[in-house]
Amino acid sequence: MQARFYLADENEQMALGARLAKVLDQGVIFLEGDLGAGKTTFTRGFIRALGHQGAVKSPTYTLVEPYVLDDQSVYHFDLYRLSDPEELEMIGIRDYFEEGALCLIEWPEKGQGFLPEADLVVTFALAEDEGREASIEAGTAVGEAALQLLGPASNPA
Repeated sequence: MQARFYLADENEQMALGARLAKVLDQGVIFLEGDLGAGKTTFTRGFIRALGHQGAVKSPTYTLVEPYVLDDQSVYHFDLYRLSDPEELEMIGIRDYFEEGALCLIEWPEKGQGFLPEADLVVTFALAEDEGREASIEAGTAVGEAALQLLGPASNPA
């Protein structure tokens, strides 16, 4: 199952993240796309929709930024600077994928072999104009349920 979206600006990117946060309360989301395609902006909307009031920035140098929100653990990973996927074992990557946690992972291909299956894969691409195109694909039954709950504004592919 897959849905596609046209996102005219950053506000729409954050709004899509917020909508998805309301229908997925645990799981793993892979965020794919070129630099500047909207992965962190989407994540900002997602995490703020869960109640976080502070800054949400890409954890490029720390690899992971944890957020504890209303008894929910949310982890934002940015694996862009990862030179070897085995480094993930050194930071105890498996501990982050605890029951009930939400994990948003930018550049998941850099952690191949050390990451669990994604419930959803969100792929961002630059549109022909100034906007972005986002494709959300379900990888598990949890992801399919979230896509169905996302509602009629999604454009099923």
